[in-house]
Amino acid sequence: MATKPGPLTRWPWHDLGNYKYALVVPWAVRSTYKFVTSRSEERDLLSFAVLPVLLLRLLYSQLWISVSRHQTARSKHRIVSKSLDFNQVDRERNWDDQILLTALLFYVVNASASFAQGLPWWNSKGLVMAALLHVGPVEFLYYWLHRALHHHYLYSRYHSHHHASIVTEPITSVIHPFAEEVAYFALFAIPLLTVVATGTGSVVVANAYLVYIDFMNYLGHCNFELVPKLLFDVFPPLKYLMYTPSFHSLHHTQFRTNYSLFMPLYDYLYGTMDKSSDDLYERTLHGRGEEAPDVVHLTHLTTPDSVFHLRLGFASVASAPLAASTTSLVVRAAATPLAKLTSMLGTTFRSEANRLDKLNIETWVVPRYTSQYLSKQGLYAIGRLVEKAVADAEASGARVLTLGLLNQANELNRNGELYVIRKPSLKTKIVDGTSLAVAAVVHMIPQGTKDVLLLGDLSKVCTVLASTLCEREIQVQMVDKDLYECLKQELRPELHKHMLLTCSYSSKTRIALQVWLVGDKLTEQEQRRAEAGVHFVPYSQLPPEEAIRGGDCVYHSTPAVVVPDSLENLHACDNWLPRRVMSAWRAAGIVHALEKWDHHECGARLTGVDKAWRAAMAHGFRPYDQNSAA
Repeated sequence: MATKPGPLTRWPWHDLGNYKYALVVPWAVRSTYKFVTSRSEERDLLSFAVLPVLLLRLLYSQLWISVSRHQTARSKHRIVSKSLDFNQVDRERNWDDQILLTALLFYVVNASASFAQGLPWWNSKGLVMAALLHVGPVEFLYYWLHRALHHHYLYSRYHSHHHASIVTEPITSVIHPFAEEVAYFALFAIPLLTVVATGTGSVVVANAYLVYIDFMNYLGHCNFELVPKLLFDVFPPLKYLMYTPSFHSLHHTQFRTNYSLFMPLYDYLYGTMDKSSDDLYERTLHGRGEEAPDVVHLTHLTTPDSVFHLRLGFASVASAPLAASTTSLVVRAAATPLAKLTSMLGTTFRSEANRLDKLNIETWVVPRYTSQYLSKQGLYAIGRLVEKAVADAEASGARVLTLGLLNQANELNRNGELYVIRKPSLKTKIVDGTSLAVAAVVHMIPQGTKDVLLLGDLSKVCTVLASTLCEREIQVQMVDKDLYECLKQELRPELHKHMLLTCSYSSKTRIALQVWLVGDKLTEQEQRRAEAGVHFVPYSQLPPEEAIRGGDCVYHSTPAVVVPDSLENLHACDNWLPRRVMSAWRAAGIVHALEKWDHHECGARLTGVDKAWRAAMAHGFRPYDQNSAA
């Protein structure tokens, strides 16, 4: 919202959410029906093209978002070094409103004005006229409208909403209050209505003008420089006819310069061009060199629709916790074919770059899904991808690499130990995050608990968790004899007195213990054996499927911590976790680097549960439990 929202700030369909697209349906049905049932010479191409152009513009805009975020994660040609946040993502989630408004206006004008019907595919005269009208009236009037919008009265009521984004993304260009967007539409309508009214309009020119506006808007609001200098060297006057991302970024950082729409000509004429424009362009185009990561977190995709949840995907989806129940049907329908394409990638890719104090943190994604990790057929290929990522991390100078989710599976690499065995001189420290994960689990157990039920398969986390609880004289009960026998071999003899194999529960009787520590593969049948009020505390990487609804039992979060307020550029949720909450395994690598610990935590090696927890809290991380967050 603007500082002091003025009249007509909200868009008319604001409360409809994604149902706003229902407004287009009757118009699309009408135009399609008329096109199909009319004779070829009577078909209205302009009206029929509105829907496919709308869909293409949505896809085109999303491509700009993904490419821009990928480039800014690399940071080489980044213009403004400040970070995005969740507030900006929320503010810009309605970027498609202007595309919807364009479609509705095209339908309405076409239906109500006879001169806008029956346009041909192409008319070269209309192209020339539209270009001249844009260079003249549109650019000139926009320049002065823009300057007026920076008057404190209009700025506080309207334009401040757009300028709330100091660090711009392509879609920032179309984030305006409704009244302000209507004023822009009135300007852009000058060439379109003129060519149509003079009989020189065409379907191609009308839609090409929309694409031109989209392209220039998105180009100018990228936070990285991409316009090659060769263009200006070959044709020097182009500097007056085409702006660059760095040129417009100065308007968002300096506010009182570089007002032009797409053509800096009017800033030159009226003396409002920022004097540092050329210098900033040269510097950002040359690049500052990619910042070497200090910490690399290696994760992977989970469900097919998780690809949209990446920072490179849908911004509004990535800014919310990953949950199938909140994913739209359209996204889920597109997820399956995209998942197959993603699985064909032969290397990891960088999806996110964060900063904490002087620490550069990157997230790399293995383009494989949970189902592929659980299939023995694809495990060898995944192992090669992970091993290459470890080598790439060391080559980039990373001090720490954390293995997220199933990238540290024992069957895959023995909790990361395999890479240290193969290369004992490995400088990058491999961290599986066990110590901090166990600490997070322990702090979710309700105070005063004297005994717990431990379920799941034997793993490093399971072993360390059982040991930690026994050391604190909490009785660890198990119903799985194999798990009990394995833990007896792993734990010190003096701790065995705090372990109990209980045979008093048959497969159908209820289990009276109030705290269940659960690993992977927790079944619905096992959950049904819990009495009311039981706390399910996962120690697994992946959350259990909740089988008991209605609040009869308490489901806790997977091990996680709240990140420090100083962690920058975090505007995507960590899988199913809420905003600014991070998996304990991922956070462990950051703590490892901040403490400058010179050891690996993988295989049988351990940092220490209390040591890791104290260090995390000292660096501003905070405990997280979804059932006590309120």
